[in-house]
Amino acid sequence: MGNKIKLVDRLRLGLAVLVAKSVTLGVRSLRLGSASVLPGSIARRIEPRLLQLLSQQVKSGVILIAGTNGKTTTSLLLNTILERKGYGIAYNSTGANLENGLMTALLETTNIVGNIDVDYAILEVDENILPKVLASIQPRIILCLNLFRDQLDRYGEVDTISKRWTKIISTLPPETVVIPNADDPTLSYLGQQLPQRVLFFGLNEPEQYLDAIPHAVDSIYCPNCGHSLDYKGVYLSHLGDFHCPNCGFSKSQPTLDSRKWPQILIGLYNKYNTLAAATAAKELGIDDATIEDTINNFHAAFGRAEELEINGKRVRILLSKNPVGTNETIRVVTQSTDKTTLLVLNDRTPDGTDVSWIWDVDTEKLVERGGTLVVSGDRVYDMALRLRYSENKGTSDLNLIVEEDLRQAIATALAHTPDNETLHILPTYSAMLEVREVLTGRKIL
Repeated sequence: MGNKIKLVDRLRLGLAVLVAKSVTLGVRSLRLGSASVLPGSIARRIEPRLLQLLSQQVKSGVILIAGTNGKTTTSLLLNTILERKGYGIAYNSTGANLENGLMTALLETTNIVGNIDVDYAILEVDENILPKVLASIQPRIILCLNLFRDQLDRYGEVDTISKRWTKIISTLPPETVVIPNADDPTLSYLGQQLPQRVLFFGLNEPEQYLDAIPHAVDSIYCPNCGHSLDYKGVYLSHLGDFHCPNCGFSKSQPTLDSRKWPQILIGLYNKYNTLAAATAAKELGIDDATIEDTINNFHAAFGRAEELEINGKRVRILLSKNPVGTNETIRVVTQSTDKTTLLVLNDRTPDGTDVSWIWDVDTEKLVERGGTLVVSGDRVYDMALRLRYSENKGTSDLNLIVEEDLRQAIATALAHTPDNETLHILPTYSAMLEVREVLTGRKIL
């Protein structure tokens, strides 16, 4: 942390920074986007060790936040907590979580010669590239949120990623603090195997158990011996209270009592995000009062339970990019009294080109309540077909509207939303950016 850089490295770094800042100015001046990736990509060609040289200047350490779901929200909450205590933060606020995006976030905080003057860097990291990032960065804290199936066309199964995580994290210095999700069997086991200092976060609220294990479940087998796990109950997907009757492996003990902490936003998944950020904040010495007040006054990151007012009507955007995440956003919708929902399914690179995951989503729960469902996106007919297959003979008041044009789909959904209700929009990642561009008139990336 805060290491000095050799002169020859400083010169090359200065050139890389100068070019990156010029690219950023050009992109933003021409309104081509927020320049959250391109500057890092170009600067990296000039100085291949850019990530290492920048991160080692961070005075109090780098905090990496990895996992399938919840990275952006958890990062924003932890960033907000630390900023309220007066710390300077480097932070990839746009959610650009591949290597070029991390470099761009750090470049934002440098002066013209490449000096960084921040206390912490909070970087959300795509779960698949965490091992590559750890080859360049020695973090102070790693938050491991969860591992679910996501973009199988690129990432493969959960076990593959967890083994790669364990292998690389175990080589980090002993002073590194690792904070895994105790309710995720794979990550709970990972934490139990590491030589570093390990803290856990998780729920101890049996009243929140689901009635049954959902279809979108990934890791219900013991990561130690392969035997089927016994669950007292599940909170979402395979996250819950478990033990192995064969080898004795069981859930790790969370550091914080989840009942004693408030929750950001809506949805049980955000309780996990809250506890993850709170555990990290307390490890950094932040007082409970500051953490709790920040939680109680927290505002959503873009597209993550973000609420907007459009033409006098309330709109809530719930990013839905994989089976587990979509099941949870559907749970939020079905627990409300609102009856209009817009689903937008894309299959672009940020979404994953394999959309077969929609057949693991419990869309039956959305369909059986009736109301108006509007579908759009690149794979609009795949989603419409999934919803039709979710119908049964008792579903008589469902109004399913298929609209290829996204702008028209949004207008149609708004028209069907009464003034006293909220329109819920469930988009995949690239679709979320498009939806926000239509609703707010500006791009995020």
